[in-house]
Amino acid sequence: MESVVVTGANGFVGSALVGELLSNGMEVYAAVHRGNRSNLPDAKGLHIVDFDVRDARGLVGKIPSGACDTFYDLAWEGSAGPRRADVRLQLDNAMWTVDALRVSKELGCRRFLHSGSIMEHETMAAGYRDGNRPGQGYIYGCGKVAAHIMCMSVAAEIGTELVWPAITNAYGPGERSPRLVNTTIRKCIDGVSPQFTSGTQNYDFVYIDDAARAFRLIGERGQPFTEYLIGSSMARPLREFLMEMHDAIAPGLEFCFGDMPFTGVDLPLSVFDCSGTERDTGFRAQVSFAEGCRRTRDWIVSEG
Repeated sequence: MESVVVTGANGFVGSALVGELLSNGMEVYAAVHRGNRSNLPDAKGLHIVDFDVRDARGLVGKIPSGACDTFYDLAWEGSAGPRRADVRLQLDNAMWTVDALRVSKELGCRRFLHSGSIMEHETMAAGYRDGNRPGQGYIYGCGKVAAHIMCMSVAAEIGTELVWPAITNAYGPGERSPRLVNTTIRKCIDGVSPQFTSGTQNYDFVYIDDAARAFRLIGERGQPFTEYLIGSSMARPLREFLMEMHDAIAPGLEFCFGDMPFTGVDLPLSVFDCSGTERDTGFRAQVSFAEGCRRTRDWIVSEG
């Protein structure tokens, strides 16, 4: 893997991946929306390419045919916040992912990696449980499941090596979404006691630098038509993670558990197993959750 394409390259995970690839001597074609490169460095080997997730074929002619062997597709609209519940958008995202897969083949890429999610597993569990009433967030998960299965079929047809990295929950400097770790750390900085469910559901988190390294290693060493979970290898009940955050950055602040209802699905710890990723790629997370929370807090404070 010497030259790669990264779509969604200016995003939280995408920009971290670009930095990881560049630091390992790779040439990167960073596909960004309307030329926005606010999170990307000026660096040798980095080529900025204008990209619209709705028109992946627009990359043809902008990236030299045969220049890249690997295509990282991290572009996905509505991955956080209320747009997760937009049915049409999430179905379109699945279609756009398949379009990107076909374009990667046209560009001469040997393998294609899309950023999957642990939500795929949770969505399947929620959707096929009698009597369950899944929340709106599972619409996003449905889009990821559809993209995964359709890409497997299309990749087999066109002869592309599909590899599927699936993130548990990435967090760290650079994130501005309303997801759990980011919003909780910001409340801690403001001195506001955060409220949670009872926190008994199993969870996992992975620091952004570790996630970026995992993507690189999976691209280099992952086996075709295989899903690789990206996590800490220390999955446990959510409350234990949150208390680790509490002790690390806000020991004097009360964390309130049980004040919010839990409407999701509690996945077994076996679903968070990262041993396959470790075996095939050599990846293992290096940053503890406590240290990651401290680094994230310091970044947020520095940003003002």
